[in-house]
Amino acid sequence: EVRLVESGGGLVQTGGSLRLSCTASGFTFDDYAIGWLRHGPGKDDEGPLCMILNDNRAQCESHVSGRFAISRDNAKNTVYLQMNDLEPEDTATYFCAAVPENEHDGGKFDYWGQGTQVTVTS
Repeated sequence: EVRLVESGGGLVQTGGSLRLSCTASGFTFDDYAIGWLRHGPGKDDEGPLCMILNDNRAQCESHVSGRFAISRDNAKNTVYLQMNDLEPEDTATYFCAAVPENEHDGGKFDYWGQGTQVTVTS
């Protein structure tokens, strides 16, 4: 069974930090790039905010790159999203998703997690 399980969300004040985790199972993790996306209240889906390949090449969208960082531990089949200096506008459900490495540039995500809620209070 393919699974992507996010964790680490929660309630934090403006300026605070959270580290989200995404642990994969049921597929060949090394063959996939992993991205983080989010869905905020009353907003369209956004992302991938950050994406990381198997060799740890990573990129984040410009509007979060100074605050968010993505990393990957292939031995643990886990990808992390470190989020610093959080703002109320970052309030959203955060999802990780997997896309084949050779399709990471604009390809469709094959697998999705169930999401983890991040709420930033002012």
